[in-house]
Amino acid sequence: MSKWIKKGDNVLIIAGNDKGKTGTVISREGDRVIVKGVNVRKKHAKSRDRSQPSSILEVERPVHISNTALCDDQGNKIYMKSRTLATGGKELYYLREDNEVVFRQLRKGS
Repeated sequence: MSKWIKKGDNVLIIAGNDKGKTGTVISREGDRVIVKGVNVRKKHAKSRDRSQPSSILEVERPVHISNTALCDDQGNKIYMKSRTLATGGKELYYLREDNEVVFRQLRKGS
């Protein structure tokens, strides 16, 4: 789910011009994420003084979080599940070849 995507996660773009690309989340603000190497646009920068010439920069622009999905190291989409532990904590996990792989602790147990 999109609410589980955080900074540093690997994501797969599932819709839009960059569909099929993968990258790491650089930042997240609200319902938009910036993914490294995805949705790159050119920005024309004016020279501010004589020592700095004008230039064309390539900048990653935000992507809506609904157009992304968590993926593993190979770029395969993963489906997350959550469970409550006996200690009162909560964790995210997914299945890989019938083995449960813990992705992240959501809440520590007491």
